[in-house]
Amino acid sequence: MRLTPFVFSTQVGQALASCVAMWFKPLAYALILLRVDGYPCVFYGDLYGCSAGDNDQPPAQQPVAQLADIIKARKEFAYGEIRDYWDHPNCIGWVRTGDKDHPNSCAVVLCNGTEEGTKWMEIGKEHAGEQWIELLGWYQGEVTLNDDGWGEFKCHAKSIGIWVKRSAIRHQHGH
Repeated sequence: MRLTPFVFSTQVGQALASCVAMWFKPLAYALILLRVDGYPCVFYGDLYGCSAGDNDQPPAQQPVAQLADIIKARKEFAYGEIRDYWDHPNCIGWVRTGDKDHPNSCAVVLCNGTEEGTKWMEIGKEHAGEQWIELLGWYQGEVTLNDDGWGEFKCHAKSIGIWVKRSAIRHQHGH
């Protein structure tokens, strides 16, 4: 049996309205969309925004920042084995290794704390010397993998970082 994970967030103004902090939603969607387990489900209002009733009014709920890009990251980079780095209470990370049909991989860092998140993660010796960048543009800089294929990947506090090989970026991501 496979689960269908989703971010529980209801439309503003509805009877069961709940509030999930906007900073937390990208973290939740990274867990849902970029990991192996389950069939992901994206809430319409998180992708497109929702109104509280009258269509002439501005959205009562704004879309989650760059959720469409996180979905694209799943399509392009979330394949193969997963290596978890869950060794800190406020910062976790994982690497998706890719597979024979999807050779590009990704490294993901999530931080729910008040300080920058950092993870030392192995991409693989075959990737030594590659330059990786943060796909969403939320964290500036570059990671160059060492001779053993390891790198230090970062994200800001209460944020995510989706890191991919620079040469794997397609033009639609704006890099």
